[in-house]
Amino acid sequence: MEAKKTLIVIDMQNDFIDQALGTKEAVAIIPRALEKIKEYEKRGDKIIFTLDTHTESYLDTPEGKKLPVKHCIKGQEGWKIREELDIIDADHIEKGTFGFADWNKLYKFGADDEIELIGLCTDICVVSNALILKAQFPEAKISVDAKACAGVSKELHEAALATMKSCQIDVIE
Repeated sequence: MEAKKTLIVIDMQNDFIDQALGTKEAVAIIPRALEKIKEYEKRGDKIIFTLDTHTESYLDTPEGKKLPVKHCIKGQEGWKIREELDIIDADHIEKGTFGFADWNKLYKFGADDEIELIGLCTDICVVSNALILKAQFPEAKISVDAKACAGVSKELHEAALATMKSCQIDVIE
């Protein structure tokens, strides 16, 4: 059986690219992310976008108390996926925290499946989702494209990649 390929695009939202929590590193990965998305789209593979999703009361949440920067407020411009990256026919999953815990309720990935992750931030949401996916689907081949991810800092990006490697997630350099 031929492997089924899925691309999961983690939180490529305006607030993480060049708005509330944006970085030059996040802006720099857009061409590589777009290349990956187009590659999967051309082959007809599954593409899933996650959206970090908060409400106006974000600052009152436990996360908001530790990161007191309003971001990804549902419906606002910063919450939206970067326009040139978004694929309307793709799945879009809203998540209220770093990692989406219900992958196994929406999808059934097995030994014949390849899951590739790209996006933001390597050291927070990408690593969280990669580890959840690995735990829920241990037989699936899970990889992360390091050049299509950016972290809060270069050092934290590298640390997250090392963590994922140690947990048997393939890192494409």
